[in-house]
Amino acid sequence: MKIEFFAIAAVLLIAGCASNNQDTRQTPRYVSLADSQVFALEAAPMRHEINGAQLDMYAYNGQIPGPTIKAARGSTIYINFTNKLGEDTTIHWHGIRLDNMNDGTIDVQAPVKPGESFMYKIILPDYGVYWYHPHIREDRQQELGLYGNIIVDGGFGPADDELAIILDDIKVTNGKIDSFYDFSRFSLMGRFGNHILANGQTGFKTDVKKGLTRLYLTNAANARPFNFSIKGRELRIVGGDSGRYEKEFTADSVVISPGERYIVEVFFENTGSFDMMNIHPGSMQSIGRINVVENDNQIDAPPGSSFEDFERMKSYNSSPPDFEFVLTMQANGMGHEGHGTTMRSRPESIEWEDDMGMMNSISTSKNTRWIIRDKAGRENEEIVNKAGVGDVKKIRIFNDPGSMHPMQHPMHLHGQRFIILSENNKTNDNFVWKDTVLVPTGATTDILVNFTNPGKWMFHCHIAEHLEAGMTTTFEVSE
Repeated sequence: MKIEFFAIAAVLLIAGCASNNQDTRQTPRYVSLADSQVFALEAAPMRHEINGAQLDMYAYNGQIPGPTIKAARGSTIYINFTNKLGEDTTIHWHGIRLDNMNDGTIDVQAPVKPGESFMYKIILPDYGVYWYHPHIREDRQQELGLYGNIIVDGGFGPADDELAIILDDIKVTNGKIDSFYDFSRFSLMGRFGNHILANGQTGFKTDVKKGLTRLYLTNAANARPFNFSIKGRELRIVGGDSGRYEKEFTADSVVISPGERYIVEVFFENTGSFDMMNIHPGSMQSIGRINVVENDNQIDAPPGSSFEDFERMKSYNSSPPDFEFVLTMQANGMGHEGHGTTMRSRPESIEWEDDMGMMNSISTSKNTRWIIRDKAGRENEEIVNKAGVGDVKKIRIFNDPGSMHPMQHPMHLHGQRFIILSENNKTNDNFVWKDTVLVPTGATTDILVNFTNPGKWMFHCHIAEHLEAGMTTTFEVSE
């Protein structure tokens, strides 16, 4: 059954905050929260302009993206969330090692019904850039605009300017967002959009001060990977999902898969305009433009540095895996049955665009099943993986190139953090704490998880439509 989204009243209701009756209509783009502070967050329908079209979308506190929340490492903040949508929702605090009951999945909390509220307690133990989004039908709710950043301050030196950019795309046909159903569509490849968005806008523009700019980059797209670059500028990659790189490095671009984040520094020695681009084979897409303006108080650009000490982790490179998973799929009712008939004879390691539009559009969570399979042959939620607090476990992930539709998978682990040990037996020599890893087609990727959080935690593909088509399993971590 098709679900239609109708125009809504322009005025958003006021969500109460524990002590200050905060009006969520007036929330600024950036919000700094002190330890123990309560902040009101509301999800509601809104009209939002994209590429000249007024679209019926969803928003946190009347803005897309939602407010960027900044807080100090070690602090605890409280989010008084109110659901003003016409459907159930929750909020998942992506990448944050918080208490299990606040993770925002339906495994650990009841859905927040329309008109109801829920108080989330968010513990922030790690520096880094995180984000929040729904974990009920995120293929629809996230696509409609429900996402925002959390930046945990500290861990990096001063900068002349800082900017959080959430990358996304959206699929619009004839002035309307492509239809959603009461089951997921575009299950084969995920929903690729035909408009590139930065902070909810096409043609995004922003000013930064001359000197050193620190960018907090997040990919909130349902399926699209980005290869982010700035024309004429070298990027210094200083951090990943959950902290700093062992060794900073420079690059012309950085690949960001759905769910991943990067912290990138760029030095602008002169004023002028610089284009942000998504570059991949056969295409260069505009993300937006940075205008560099004068700065009377420019800092000295600090040299690159080495930070974290991961030496104790490197000994695990030669150890056997504790868990092994194969990523694959089954599809029925689309002209392909069973195993062994691939839809693509020469798969690329990363699919940057939806080049199977018709096939993808008729694939749904009813005829397509994405699979995580363990060594015993168990699949998805049949698998219960056991670990204990304090365990360090090696996970090997093989992305089967012979599956019915081989493609990349960004695999996300809730509530814990890990490092990437190797890909295709090539040892990683520069670690960073992560919660999401892109596993290309045909790749074997080893990750090492530091289990610190008790509870029941999801491990799933962060292509939203793949999650809806079953691609998830669980780690149960005991005290």
